[in-house]
Amino acid sequence: MSLQIIFFILLSFAAFSYAGRRFYKIYRLILLGKEEDLSDHAGKRWANMLRFALAQGKMFVRPVAGFFHLFIYLAFLFTQIELIEIIVDGITGSHRSFAPILGGLYTFLINFIEFLSCFAFFATVVFLFRRNIVKVLRFQKPELSGWPSLDANLILLGEILLITGIFLMNGADQALQMANHPSYHHTGSFYLSRFFVSGSFSSFSADWLMIIERMGWWLHYMVILGFICYLSYSKHLHIFLAFPNSYFSSLEPRGKLTNMAAIENEVRSMLGQEARHSGAKEDFGVKDIFDLSWRNLLQAYSCTECGRCTDVCPANQTGKKLSPRKIMMDIRDRMEEVGQNINEFQERNAQAVFESKDNKSLFDYISKEEIYACTSCNACVEACPILINPLEPILQMRRYDILVNSGGPSEWLPMFNSLENNQAVWSISEERTAWIQS
Repeated sequence: MSLQIIFFILLSFAAFSYAGRRFYKIYRLILLGKEEDLSDHAGKRWANMLRFALAQGKMFVRPVAGFFHLFIYLAFLFTQIELIEIIVDGITGSHRSFAPILGGLYTFLINFIEFLSCFAFFATVVFLFRRNIVKVLRFQKPELSGWPSLDANLILLGEILLITGIFLMNGADQALQMANHPSYHHTGSFYLSRFFVSGSFSSFSADWLMIIERMGWWLHYMVILGFICYLSYSKHLHIFLAFPNSYFSSLEPRGKLTNMAAIENEVRSMLGQEARHSGAKEDFGVKDIFDLSWRNLLQAYSCTECGRCTDVCPANQTGKKLSPRKIMMDIRDRMEEVGQNINEFQERNAQAVFESKDNKSLFDYISKEEIYACTSCNACVEACPILINPLEPILQMRRYDILVNSGGPSEWLPMFNSLENNQAVWSISEERTAWIQS
């Protein structure tokens, strides 16, 4: 076994092991949320996943961004064919091991990947231009300053490096094939590599061409390994999580609010009706991530930070502090903080262990000004391309602040008093049902 094969296997094992530990940690953090049974309507859920995650049905509401994103998405999908071949070649020490098996189909696939890579390169340049030169407004919000902005640019620059590696590898390979090098068997013509790169290599010796081909090969693979390790720290985790997130998204109608079981039972008892939720626990909204559903926590990690939710939010448009995107980012940041402070935990006792060491909550990340600015219009829910619902945690935090902290805007106090005393939002002197007798 050559040193290159040993190095390849050790490097791959280290990268995938590190990434695996990070992904497992995220999985454990998501399980800190409350249980929620989402095993119903499997057909509708599969349809949502195929439509919104795989086919990106909502992306094309904004055609320019939608089509450019599609170029990068398709290039990412089909480039995995080359990645699989690189892994096989790296482990076995062979070269283009799929070519003899696939024949002419192999030539077609590599050409197709190169064409997609060109489109992806153009899309990447456009996205960099939109973020850093044009400065599209939804990418200039306060929550994207610092790391989130750098994160987006790093991924785009990594995409350029990945494409560079592909063309260096294929171009030098084509030049070596044209020179009838014995180690580089003919695979058919890679048209874009020949057009852009291989002609520039015509004056290079075979040794230099082999070095360039290996440089491109290793650059391509190293960027992918770096991306795999980096992914769990990046908003681009949505590449994978968009699929389960779309599958487990709520199937309830927009705007339908969930009742609090304990309070519903109390109201039904006051009205002389039988309790609907037997043995219901007191559940007065959300204080921290432990009070959210695991689905809400999955949504926080799935957020693409595209800002479409914030862009359509009427509260944000009128200058208020609320940004639905920031809400999801804050939940994710709080989860990461919990993960850093609890190194060893079991899902069942994580909250008790953590609360003994930490006095923070989601209210340290999300201000009351933000949660009370929300109009509950569901515009953010409708805008999200992967079916994230920022409204749920906002309303749940609002419930906690009102019911537990006796909070809420002072203007709302007369309404609360009327609801308590008259079962209506308006303070009226007669019984609510008096109109029936008239």
